[in-house]
Amino acid sequence: MILPKSIQEVNDAAKIEEVVGDFVNLKRRGANYSGLCPFHNEKSPSFNVNPARNIFKCFGCGKAGDPITFVMEHEQLSYPEAVKYLARKYRIELEETESSDQQRQEQQAIDSLYLVNQFAQEFFQTQLFDTDKGRSIGLSYFKQRGFREETLKKFGLGFAQNDMDALLRAGKLRGYNAELLKKLGLVTQYERDFFRDRVMFSIHNLTGKVIAFAGRIMAKDPKQPKYINSPETEIYYKSKVLYGIFFAKKAIRQFDECLLVEGYTDVISLHQAGIENVVASSGTALTPDQIRLIKRFTNNIKIIYDGDAAGIKAALRGLDLALAEDMNVRLVLLPDGEDPDSYIQKVGSEAFLLYLKEKGKDIVQFETELLLKEAGDDPTRRAGVLGQIANTISKIKNPLRRDEYVKVTRQVLGVDEGRMIFEINKLLRRDLEKHQALEGISPPETDGSFPNEEPRYQTNPVMPETELSVGDEFQEKDIARILISAGGEWFDQKHNTTVAHYVWINIEDVIDYFDSALYKKVVIDILQRVNQGQDISVQYFINHADPEVRQLAATVLTSPYEFSENWEIKHEVFLNQRKPEDNYNLDAEQAVKRLKLRKLGRIIADNHAKMKTLNPQDMDQILPLLKLDQKLKAMRNQLAGELGTVVVK
Repeated sequence: MILPKSIQEVNDAAKIEEVVGDFVNLKRRGANYSGLCPFHNEKSPSFNVNPARNIFKCFGCGKAGDPITFVMEHEQLSYPEAVKYLARKYRIELEETESSDQQRQEQQAIDSLYLVNQFAQEFFQTQLFDTDKGRSIGLSYFKQRGFREETLKKFGLGFAQNDMDALLRAGKLRGYNAELLKKLGLVTQYERDFFRDRVMFSIHNLTGKVIAFAGRIMAKDPKQPKYINSPETEIYYKSKVLYGIFFAKKAIRQFDECLLVEGYTDVISLHQAGIENVVASSGTALTPDQIRLIKRFTNNIKIIYDGDAAGIKAALRGLDLALAEDMNVRLVLLPDGEDPDSYIQKVGSEAFLLYLKEKGKDIVQFETELLLKEAGDDPTRRAGVLGQIANTISKIKNPLRRDEYVKVTRQVLGVDEGRMIFEINKLLRRDLEKHQALEGISPPETDGSFPNEEPRYQTNPVMPETELSVGDEFQEKDIARILISAGGEWFDQKHNTTVAHYVWINIEDVIDYFDSALYKKVVIDILQRVNQGQDISVQYFINHADPEVRQLAATVLTSPYEFSENWEIKHEVFLNQRKPEDNYNLDAEQAVKRLKLRKLGRIIADNHAKMKTLNPQDMDQILPLLKLDQKLKAMRNQLAGELGTVVVK
């Protein structure tokens, strides 16, 4: 177990904008930062990073927390794993106590997969540089491709000799179990090396750990596949990985654009030439997870593929997915016979970038021109183009973008705008009905016609964060907000009274009437700290042991709105006329009064209900309740007057 003081050291060192910035393209907005939420699909930024509080908050899906929470959620790590991740990032040496056998086994099971892959990567690289066959075959091949040695080492390239069990023997000497090597696909079930006589490409995850390998065959054998890959494991899911993303993520954020190529060598060649914002789909069709991975860093993607027919088809396979994710997609086809690797080595990086800029076409525009060229003068085939383009445009979720594409493409196709809208609406209706069928929703009855206005819907939408208040939860949350944000501040320094003291003294008699268990938990927690003379700080709640409390703290400490820096000048409104301590006082006083007003209403109602159960002739029992009713109403009216609230009788 990691000692609390080490966790605190990590909390103190980790800066939320730096931690989130490793994964999300952040832009400054006033004192805070904003970006697209990495936890759900969205078109406009609702993800807020607050450096002053050292927390993040998404106002779309509700995710919130501190740097440790972000790493846990984003990388799917346990709490200790997230702390260790940040400790490595900030070079902090952690102090730990002994873990239980079960905890050690679970952690070792995951760590061992990374360790064995790291061993294999080092083994393959040693074979490349330090053996005769590796240098004569593997290193010779890479140098013919124009790769420098520092590039080979950076990307973890290597060589697997044509030896039945060289890796297995080396692994056993290092103490690695053969079953673990089999699990990772490095060794077959017959205890033979899976990769033999191939140059090796290491595949890294977003944090730089080796998670899999790809091997390219050296011998000319038509019966053998050119490339073979590691199988999927607990740490490697091919559909969620892009080759080179670890090395590209900073450059993608910097240039606000991701270049997507097809192969491993394309990525390495461009990176070596100084074009680092490049990743590869590794010869497979783009998947939704890969598109979303790119979207964490940018909304702009430029697909670069070979100019032959196969390259064109490969480029178009990911078209609908990218458009559905509201990406800005452009396509560049290289000259015939060229791929990114060969072309950049032929013309150099400056000419290559200029070519991308001049030849890049909007993906819908490109598809329209391509299909029309294929259709020629055949009227039947040209009519079919309309359906194909309408299908592409229907994938775009943003209605405004759809409208723009309709205006552009209908001119190219030479068709009426109304007809295009009609075709797109048919497809939108079809997709909507499919979605409703999956959700078990009956489609509305229609006369079979389709309106000109397209259906406004989103498949599997993530709704903006909303909270349904039950009873007096709104007022209870306000009390929790006050205590979390200012509980340790002075309410009356002369009498040694903090905001927490004041709030507790004034709501102690109504705490049992709280509707929310969470808000009640926060208040009682603070009471205990007040009684024990412990400090009450914002960081205490942000780093609270209870994840519910941590989430609440991040929620109440952030806002989707902030004042413009020029607010005072433009509107002659001075935001700092009150001193901070006066604001705490006023905020606490108002929150307490609002809560007590609501609770008094509940107590009065309970008192009335009790009186109704009594015999009207039993004045001995009714009279005390009537007096209590008068007293409670007087208190309620007084509070209402102080708050300027009208009491409805």
